[in-house]
Amino acid sequence: MTFRDDVFEHAPDPDNPGWNRWDLKDQTLFNGAVMGRLITRKETIGGKDYCRLRMFPMRKHLNLQEVVHGAITQSLIDISLFTSMHTLGIGNAGPSVTLEISTQFIGAGQGDRPLDAVTEIMRETGKLVFVRGTVVQDDDAVAAFSGIVRKFKPRPPTQ
Repeated sequence: MTFRDDVFEHAPDPDNPGWNRWDLKDQTLFNGAVMGRLITRKETIGGKDYCRLRMFPMRKHLNLQEVVHGAITQSLIDISLFTSMHTLGIGNAGPSVTLEISTQFIGAGQGDRPLDAVTEIMRETGKLVFVRGTVVQDDDAVAAFSGIVRKFKPRPPTQ
């Protein structure tokens, strides 16, 4: 799998052993500017591989009820589709696009705890990746979701 090193950073996170950073080098783009720090790791449970993408909610992520805004949860879900492809080693997440996300909100995300999207790859075809997962805070469910990603061949870097 190929990522453009000039735009993407996926090194071990020194503050969280066993986790990797999930950053675009240009922090003015959506992930960094809106979502903040993101980290990821692969987990194997019962012989099945999962990807966990973690964000750290800040005040700017909260709504009027002082819980994580649904748009932030939905954004974490969208990013997790691509994190899954990279972390679980299938497809090239860089040039891919989201085709569909179905989300069921189950509970409210709290602003004082990390928010995790835990995903699994259900199927991969030549051009599509089917992902499902949950958004959780510790043992508390925030959302369940499924998504479809369309894979594209990598484009050469622009000069």
